[in-house]
Amino acid sequence: RMPRLKPSRDVQPVTEFRANAAQFIEQVRTTGEPVILTQYGQSAAVLIDVAGYEAMLDELELLRDMQVAERQVAAGKGRSHAAVAKALRSRLAR
Repeated sequence: RMPRLKPSRDVQPVTEFRANAAQFIEQVRTTGEPVILTQYGQSAAVLIDVAGYEAMLDELELLRDMQVAERQVAAGKGRSHAAVAKALRSRLAR
């Protein structure tokens, strides 16, 4: 879960980022909070730490898997817990 943004610290113009990139990278690493970069007064990019990025990708993958599973169940392709347990017990008995 991403921490709440603090606009005075976490929203910065890209020109400020260019001038102080190392400082912003250290801030993101230390706080774990993203920095939103603006260009011409509009949001342009988000700088996040690697751990936060990886966690976001993992969560996205899980959510996509859940959507696929929900579609499969809705299409009647699901199996009951009892049926799966029986099939697994049968395989383990071999």
